[in-house]
Amino acid sequence: MEKVKENFYDNMNYWGGQHKPFVFLIDFECEKPLLFSFEDSKRNLLWQTPLYSNFFKGKPATKIEVWEIEPTPFRIYKAGFNLIQKHIQKGDTFLLNYTQPSKIKTNLSLEEIFYLSSAPYKVLLKDKFTCFSPEIFVRIEDGKISSFPMKGTIDATTTNAEELILKDTKEVAEHNTIADLIRNDLSMVADNVKVERFRYLDEIKTNRKKLLQVSSKITGELPYDYCNNIGTIISKMLPAGSISGAPKPKTLEVIRKAENYLRGYYTGIFGYFDGKNLDSCVLIRYIENQNGQLVYKSGGGITFMSDCETEYNEMINKVYVPIT
Repeated sequence: MEKVKENFYDNMNYWGGQHKPFVFLIDFECEKPLLFSFEDSKRNLLWQTPLYSNFFKGKPATKIEVWEIEPTPFRIYKAGFNLIQKHIQKGDTFLLNYTQPSKIKTNLSLEEIFYLSSAPYKVLLKDKFTCFSPEIFVRIEDGKISSFPMKGTIDATTTNAEELILKDTKEVAEHNTIADLIRNDLSMVADNVKVERFRYLDEIKTNRKKLLQVSSKITGELPYDYCNNIGTIISKMLPAGSISGAPKPKTLEVIRKAENYLRGYYTGIFGYFDGKNLDSCVLIRYIENQNGQLVYKSGGGITFMSDCETEYNEMINKVYVPIT
């Protein structure tokens, strides 16, 4: 398995050095990475970034008429939550992104959801999953690398929602931790790393409600020959800090124990390299086809200050389709 991964990143480096456009998918476990030339990506993969796409953006012909959620039972969620808290108390982790699957029932297919959803990044791996992600992983533009960790979500209709999310002690601590983790990750591949914007708000409209999401912007400068090392740059920062936690290696061990399921491509990475610049996202807001049953995977960050019921409700709040 290690050799497969090595060849994958070597191929990214080679195509990057050739300035050949390509598209890639990397699963959370980094065991089933996929690499496509731009043209070949059209066969099994539909995708969109803020600047590019490989499909015709027609007006959706369908609407969401049925949307029923069957989340992981609270007792199962709580068992994983309690295990995480024990590891936090032991000092194994101080921030962990805890996720669980929810079964959904809808009148729409994966492909219909893909076309209906509105998001900066959209991905459809045919018959496997669709994703409509608001979260950038990294962008590379003219040698400058930027990351935009997203941590903190609140119902936009909550009274004083902006003030509550920006002043919440748990959310502030969590975001500080992730910003520091991402800054360290970027420092492995770039110089002059700095936080350019800290904890700004974006509004997301969904089929259920409006949400406010908190993000930051962290940047650095890559070496002049970065195109020859695109795969190496990406591999050094995986998995994304915002959907794993800190410290990363030990936290990943705790995630496997607490979640008790494979994330697959959920919380993995999608990206497009245009021959010079790269744009990529974290595969969140994600629906998977499991033998005909649609499953929505979602979660949030857990710290020693987290309340189990609040985190459980946040996980459910993230089971939505973004619509215009």
